[in-house]
Amino acid sequence: MREVEILIIGAGPAGLSAGIAAARRGAKVLIIDENQRPGGQLFKQIHKFFGSREHNAGVRGFRIGEQLLEETEQLQVEVLLGYPVYGIFDDHLALYGSADGVQTVKTKKIIIATGANENNLCFEGSTLPGVMTAGAAQTMVNLHHVQPGSRVVMVGSGNVGLIVSYQMLQAGMDVVGVVEAAPAIGGYGVHANKLRRAGVPFYLSHTINRVTGEGGVQKVELVELDHFQPVPGTEKVLEADTVCMAVGLTPMIELASMAGCQLAEIPALGGVIPLHDEDMRTSNPDVYIAGDISGIEEASTAMEEGRLAGTAAAEALGYVPADEAAAEKEAIRARLASLRSGEFGQKRADAKAQILNYYHQGGKQ
Repeated sequence: MREVEILIIGAGPAGLSAGIAAARRGAKVLIIDENQRPGGQLFKQIHKFFGSREHNAGVRGFRIGEQLLEETEQLQVEVLLGYPVYGIFDDHLALYGSADGVQTVKTKKIIIATGANENNLCFEGSTLPGVMTAGAAQTMVNLHHVQPGSRVVMVGSGNVGLIVSYQMLQAGMDVVGVVEAAPAIGGYGVHANKLRRAGVPFYLSHTINRVTGEGGVQKVELVELDHFQPVPGTEKVLEADTVCMAVGLTPMIELASMAGCQLAEIPALGGVIPLHDEDMRTSNPDVYIAGDISGIEEASTAMEEGRLAGTAAAEALGYVPADEAAAEKEAIRARLASLRSGEFGQKRADAKAQILNYYHQGGKQ
């Protein structure tokens, strides 16, 4: 059995940021991730972030990931890759797999930054080769430099669907349409307008009726929707060999649930998530969360939540004086409030306020 002061599960933007914040204060930190490389989604993000300078405006996602990795190395944060964490048990024990079999780590504080899983749609032909999630296509193109196909239909017009569609264009693929069940585009106008200028058509109030093909996707049949119900006789067929689904994410709460954290259903943040307080601490006082497990948002928000959780955990271990920690956490919360402002952020801000209310009421919804 090995021992550390803070165990962080997940080496994405939230987990790395938490590790940096805690290690900078002197805490002994171990980060474990089941993937073969750290950085989570950042290393698939070739687009530039926008917003404020403090949130890396103008910097490409993979460059931000490289900066986080450099900081962890400078602070001598240990990162174990390719090791899945199987469970969190009593007495602050966690089990993880390794080349030498199952290993045990004992810790004082745990920060869970496991992220989220992509959602899928079920329709006739959804199991054909060529039907995949947007994240899978992004991994193929941006990490492995492999085109998943030549003619793509993207389902979902949120930021993920819009950004990945543009990246498919950059990779030399033809995006023959973006399909959205709602009557309006869900993502930022800056992303949608780039696709419009490239001539990509949007099919609003539409969904996929079925996909057909011999040995793979060949035709994608769409149907119009009226109040999200199919309208007979409105079917149209697109010629395509790839269907990408960007239809939301679901927080990965399994380890938090195993650790006894109280859960609540918050649809605006992706479904069931662990309750947490202003410091990202769950109902289990030694377990913190950060990133998409605490609600589906953006990488900038995940990094700020990671910094908040890492600072709070280091404070709880006595590494940060209370007044200094309070000032630092207040500054982080102010930046989070800025990220959750405006037309797109207010819904998330309201949902986060709802979580805090449930937490302080003992989990009562």
